[in-house]
Amino acid sequence: MGTEVREAVEIAGGVLVGHDGSECAQQALRWAAGLAARAGLDLHVVRAWGMTTAPRPASWQPGYVPPLTDFEQAVQAELDGCVTAAGLDPAVRVHSHVLHRPPAKGLIETAKGADLLVVGARGRGGFSGLLLGSVSDQCVHHAPCPVTVVRTGAHRPLPADPRSG
Repeated sequence: MGTEVREAVEIAGGVLVGHDGSECAQQALRWAAGLAARAGLDLHVVRAWGMTTAPRPASWQPGYVPPLTDFEQAVQAELDGCVTAAGLDPAVRVHSHVLHRPPAKGLIETAKGADLLVVGARGRGGFSGLLLGSVSDQCVHHAPCPVTVVRTGAHRPLPADPRSG
């Protein structure tokens, strides 16, 4: 593996879904995968990460800070585990990407090549939500493609494909 970590990825069409490891992100992933399957599109799962959000790499030990590439590998392994745990339709072509950059910036930049961006909403509200903003809000306002926000527990599954029955 090289010494550089990935900060950007270019995709050519498909459904892009942001994933931060939360249950809300898992629901957004499942919804996006269902849409990708119905539309015959690739599914791109992106996790943007930083040192404070990355899982501890296997090479970590007290007094030693592992190289960023070790953190990147740990993030990729965690994301791959989330994708596997989602139990997606095996017919969906899934591509997972990890980016070392702030989440909203990573998703908005990657969305330049997407047909649709799907994000979860944690439901943060009130003054703290207004002050801090959210990744989903930033994506809705700045993404270069259509955006779907999947709210935890508030969405319905996609209706059955009329062509399948």
